[in-house]
Amino acid sequence: MFKILKYSFYDLIRSRWSYVYFLFYLLLGFVLLFLNNDVSKAVITLMNIIIILVPLIGTIFGVMYFYNSKEFTELLLAQPIKRSSIFLGQYLGVAGSLSLSLVLGLGIPFVLYGIFKSDAIFDFSLLLVTGAFLTMIFTALSFNISISNENKIKGFGYAVLLWLFMAVIYDGLFLMSLIVFKEYPLDSFSLVATMFNPIDLSRTLILLKLDISALLGYTGAVFKQFFGTNTGLFVSLGTLLLWTVLPIWRLTRISKKKDF
Repeated sequence: MFKILKYSFYDLIRSRWSYVYFLFYLLLGFVLLFLNNDVSKAVITLMNIIIILVPLIGTIFGVMYFYNSKEFTELLLAQPIKRSSIFLGQYLGVAGSLSLSLVLGLGIPFVLYGIFKSDAIFDFSLLLVTGAFLTMIFTALSFNISISNENKIKGFGYAVLLWLFMAVIYDGLFLMSLIVFKEYPLDSFSLVATMFNPIDLSRTLILLKLDISALLGYTGAVFKQFFGTNTGLFVSLGTLLLWTVLPIWRLTRISKKKDF
């Protein structure tokens, strides 16, 4: 598995799209720090970009890599190599290269700015952690979609639809449900519904750690009471870890049974 991971990782690192992805965050970090003297404001702006862009890039890269390397994958499947090792190695290579581009692209300008001497270092670290989690989650989901659909057009369509649902449609349905059932106690429902969407969970976690829970509306007090505590932080990170592990487990399970 490690040889396949190494090959996939270096193959993507040498890709011009990885350099574009890295340079985008590098320039974005320098521009935001140049325009904002307050690191917290820069983190908020980055959050709004990362929460939407990172899942989209992870989804598209995952689908593209799976379909473009399909012939090479079939060649590997003819060798005495475990199927789970092949797909896990490819997945970790894609997710690892994207996460590295994100962390280095944002980390370099903030380190040069002196983030280690700032009070916002925890907020910035949490932003990078959630960004890496979102990369791994949506890359794993895209691999699941690709392996379940032989047709490339269908695979791309389902992957984009998944991102669109998680990033836009889910929020609309969530807000509509809160408005329709506003006369009922919705504390537990709001917490559970937030955990069912990794994008919403990441956004809520970062907003509360930045202590701007008023932006969350009348449910902000409920979120602050749970997600604002250390217990809520560990539960949230555990939920994101679960969102990562379950698609990987399904990927290995399908790869063992699928007839290529």
